[in-house]
Amino acid sequence: MSKESTKLPIENSTSFHRTLSLLDGSLLVIGSMIGSGIFIVSAGISQAVGSAGWLIVVWLISGFITLTAALSYGELSGMYPKAGGQYVYLNEAFGKLYGFLYGWSFFAVIQTGTIAAVGVAFGKFTGYLIPQLGDEQLIVGTLIGFHISAAQLVGIFTIFILTLLNTYGVKSGKWIQLIFTFTKIAAIAALILFGFLHSNFSGVWQSNWQNNWNAMTISADTKDITHNSLSGIALVLAIGSAMVGALFSSDAWNSVTFIAGEIKKPEKNIGLSLFIGTMVVTLLYLSMNFMYLNVLSINEIAHAKSERVAIAASLKIFGDNGALIIAVLIMISTFGCNNGLILSGARVYYTMAQNKLFLKNAGTLNKAGVPANALWMQCIWASVLCLSGQYNNLLDYLIFTVLLFYILTIAGIFKLRKTRPDIERPYKAFGYPVIPAIYIILASLICLILLYTKTIASGLGLLIVLIGIPIYYFTQKE
Repeated sequence: MSKESTKLPIENSTSFHRTLSLLDGSLLVIGSMIGSGIFIVSAGISQAVGSAGWLIVVWLISGFITLTAALSYGELSGMYPKAGGQYVYLNEAFGKLYGFLYGWSFFAVIQTGTIAAVGVAFGKFTGYLIPQLGDEQLIVGTLIGFHISAAQLVGIFTIFILTLLNTYGVKSGKWIQLIFTFTKIAAIAALILFGFLHSNFSGVWQSNWQNNWNAMTISADTKDITHNSLSGIALVLAIGSAMVGALFSSDAWNSVTFIAGEIKKPEKNIGLSLFIGTMVVTLLYLSMNFMYLNVLSINEIAHAKSERVAIAASLKIFGDNGALIIAVLIMISTFGCNNGLILSGARVYYTMAQNKLFLKNAGTLNKAGVPANALWMQCIWASVLCLSGQYNNLLDYLIFTVLLFYILTIAGIFKLRKTRPDIERPYKAFGYPVIPAIYIILASLICLILLYTKTIASGLGLLIVLIGIPIYYFTQKE
């Protein structure tokens, strides 16, 4: 092999290549959404609400919120079919400051935090197969509680590899996404099918649904399990707090909007990709949770080891050998998810740099037509976040911030209907104005609940957004 063939692409392309189809866009949505959450977070949700009925309600609310947001974004993607997605929409609706605050938060916590969380989750499942590489294997530990585990280092390694592969062009990322997304869909479908064929149907299923609306908190301590009944305001707060995991699992559906510059017929295909992708994932998530309830008692879901609910279910269904296979397939799922996140996220920084709102070097494309510098910047910061905390800490850290900008972006639909009625809208928000308004109300309520129940984590997310204000005005003086 010649020396020249081993070099990374150099910077000499000036525009994106429109090579991605409707199928590619839909697979990106599905692949970016299905990462690690569906295999893990039902444990935390069960601890918060403690019954089969309320577990399903949390996932139904999450699915409804995600679908309504995706259908609303279809209008915005049709109006502004170019790279940058949500950053562009906020910029057009409310001005450069709001676009910058989103882009700043996107880089600081939203996209990079999600990449880090999925990377750490990949490490956790690797640890199931190879204990020496798991989250219980400490590489560095201190008396003040900070530690670095092997799982965190594994997560960083996968982020680096995927970033490297994506510097060689969108086609490389496309094929990784296609292969891994189809594999994860097949794995989930198989797990659901065999879970419902599980012989324990009449026992566990009926037991879980005998008191399906008896909401309660279940202690996380597996040695001394306690149950405390919930009702009224306490139940509302518990549901809002439990939404963190479900919404995180359903997030990244908007990733296809970031790569609009590489989608064929973006004004049509982005909206369709959003609808197809979010609908498929919502149905898969609901089916997975019904399967859990057929195989595991609500206490077993709440106390799955290291919150690996899918592993606990597969142990019941297949035994040890089957669980190992499922663990591998879940690793494939998280690996494919991060590919979609890494591929799409860098396009936002590129567009911001083009508008002089991000580091200048991020605004260049290499000869393969991808923003390689932006990809490496994202890689470095996501790797730092991998070392910052455990999986649940990263969830709490970013979901409040994500919801804030979703609310603001959908509010932008109302504003743009008044200020820019002249722009062609190939697709209009479903159920406007009722459905988008319902989304804003529900998401705002969840944000208020998170501020109350997870004050520190939500406050940190809000602080990150606010820090962007002085940074914006300082950079504008330059």
